[in-house]
Amino acid sequence: MKEFFSSYLQIIMAMEIKDFFDIAIVTILLYVAIDFLRERRAGKLAVGVGMLVIFQFMCNLFNLTAVTFLLENLFQFGFIAIFIVFQPELRSALEKVGGEPMKGFKNITDSRNQTIITEAIKEICDAALKMSEDKTGALIVIERSTKLGEHIKSGTVIDAELSDYAIRNIFFKGAPLHDGAAIIRDGRLYAAGCFLPLSHRDDIVKDLGTRHRAALGISENSDALVIIVSEETGLISTALEGKLKRGYDYASLKNELNRVLIHSFSDDSAKSKTKKSLRNR
Repeated sequence: MKEFFSSYLQIIMAMEIKDFFDIAIVTILLYVAIDFLRERRAGKLAVGVGMLVIFQFMCNLFNLTAVTFLLENLFQFGFIAIFIVFQPELRSALEKVGGEPMKGFKNITDSRNQTIITEAIKEICDAALKMSEDKTGALIVIERSTKLGEHIKSGTVIDAELSDYAIRNIFFKGAPLHDGAAIIRDGRLYAAGCFLPLSHRDDIVKDLGTRHRAALGISENSDALVIIVSEETGLISTALEGKLKRGYDYASLKNELNRVLIHSFSDDSAKSKTKKSLRNR
């Protein structure tokens, strides 16, 4: 045991400044990874892998040769399996890292963009409230920085002006596209009847149906904001970053959409302007 601690002490004494930076970067990456996995189903799997790593370290410490040999071979072949198991979470993380810094509807000037977002929020809230009163099921996806082209292909491209009437017409019971999701892109009703990936989390309330699972699924794999209207209860819910919030009325839904779409857009625009001014100095 003394030899173990003395060898590690020698390593610490021989460290240079770059080694401390190296450790700091690894620590930050580990923190980000743990924070990302904490609220997802892969979190439990990550805990299991972490326990195996700690167990292997203890086996090395006490020179348990046979167990150490088995664990080393397990990790050697299990490394690929980890990537397969964590595929949805890794994809979600890479999509968010590779996403454009500006969030919200894009491709327009800042002032016009904010006006279009404000008008779109009003139409969405009006439609959600009326569908809630009629208990008309609905699933509305607002595309942000992560493009949803693969899901749009599964439905029908409409590319129409966004309005309360158009949204309610899509989800009217018996309408050809009412079972799928409507996707809003750049302030327009871009597609309808789209199929979304279902969330496979085991902590979802059993009373929630396919619409809610689909909303959580797309929010886990992108930064989209999803509005759900329950066909059974008429409750209005939202899904964002794998988290579901329920029980909205008109005012609270409008506040939530403003917070996510307008405030985040304004913050990103302000940061972008600050960077440009600093470059011009």
